[in-house]
Amino acid sequence: MSDTITAVRAALLHFTADPASAGDQAYQYYPDGLLIIKNGYIDNAGPAEQMLPLLPESVSINHYPNCLITPGFIDTHIHYPQTGMIASYGEQLLDWLEKYTFPAEKAFADPSHAEEVAEVFLNELLRNGTTTALVFGTVHPESVDAFFSQAQRRCLRMIAGKVMMDRQAPEYLLDTPESSYQQSKTLIERWHQQDRLLYAVTPRFAITSSKEQLAKAGQLLQEFPDVYLHTHLSENTDEIELIKQLFPDAKDYLDVYDTHQLLGSRSVFAHGVHLCDHQCQRLAETGSALSFCPSSNLFLGSGLFDLAKMEKYGVKVGMGTDVGGGTSFSLLQTLGDGYKVNQLKGQQLSPLKSFYLATLGGAKALNLDSKIGNFTKGKEADFVVLDYQATPLIKYRLQHTTDIAEKLFVLTTLGDDRAVAATYIMGQLAYQR
Repeated sequence: MSDTITAVRAALLHFTADPASAGDQAYQYYPDGLLIIKNGYIDNAGPAEQMLPLLPESVSINHYPNCLITPGFIDTHIHYPQTGMIASYGEQLLDWLEKYTFPAEKAFADPSHAEEVAEVFLNELLRNGTTTALVFGTVHPESVDAFFSQAQRRCLRMIAGKVMMDRQAPEYLLDTPESSYQQSKTLIERWHQQDRLLYAVTPRFAITSSKEQLAKAGQLLQEFPDVYLHTHLSENTDEIELIKQLFPDAKDYLDVYDTHQLLGSRSVFAHGVHLCDHQCQRLAETGSALSFCPSSNLFLGSGLFDLAKMEKYGVKVGMGTDVGGGTSFSLLQTLGDGYKVNQLKGQQLSPLKSFYLATLGGAKALNLDSKIGNFTKGKEADFVVLDYQATPLIKYRLQHTTDIAEKLFVLTTLGDDRAVAATYIMGQLAYQR
């Protein structure tokens, strides 16, 4: 069978390391670049003048003038069942769950409803340039079947799981330690490692899981060592106080998970807004990752994530939109909010670090940097084309920029879904504005 070779031309940017430690050596930028894709995988990337002679004459080039190609964005924490309740007014975390989230999730017992929402959700991701996400389902196995079916049809690299929740929630959303174990195990055997799909064991958070259920989550990780663990951690001060009451023997919030063997290189904890030094050190020791969700933390009044502290301890960090606590599917907007959170902390988030967090940093947080996250030869060819002329204001503002860092900052400050000209999955056009 002959190779399928395609090529895309525009400005090109990707990261090979963290700008916080590697500085200008962390990235490669070509003002006129060419990306060559063979059978859905990256074959080569570099300056167009060097790459063009390598192309067979029969290969047509998709040229995007006044655009920038970056690896596809990676969303390390998002709830697909909350798509229909995004932008729900006026509560902090625990009340917001009771008032909006739990009623919305009730409907996902119906497979047709789950399928409809999954389709809207995945369309929104692609429209915003997000090519991989770590996704919450609901307590219903049907929600995961619907999501994975839709993602598989589109050849997407997605991680998801059924919520485990046996207390502190409405009766209609509760499972049991045993049923959550059995249902999760069935879903793992059905979906994990099918095409580009991966499974995450998903206790909602320690408040809604008994010790018995957390032990069952740990058992699943032992039985299936290459699945993920996805949950919430230290998002809100009221939540942390309730944890202390529910787990009086635990040293701290993270210790609740640690005691049940839930930390590790495929464990991703959303938020981590209020963490002490010991918890940061423990996350780093175990290779666990945090998802920085600035839009959601601002919207729900949860607090300000300390990125500099995580860098100091060497904790892996990716970006999360956390829809529907987050108010946009756009990782560009999320990065803009991340900059503002850092400003309020008296810290700076450089635009290069922002784009690293949304691409290679997210891939590292998900332990997927051998497959996605940059344009190294052999990686899966998921990428996004960003339009420098997306809006009149972006076009005008970019006329006054002098380097790539300034261009990136304009995109994260003024950009949203309108800035995404195209999204490619395994080298195939999956969305075009």
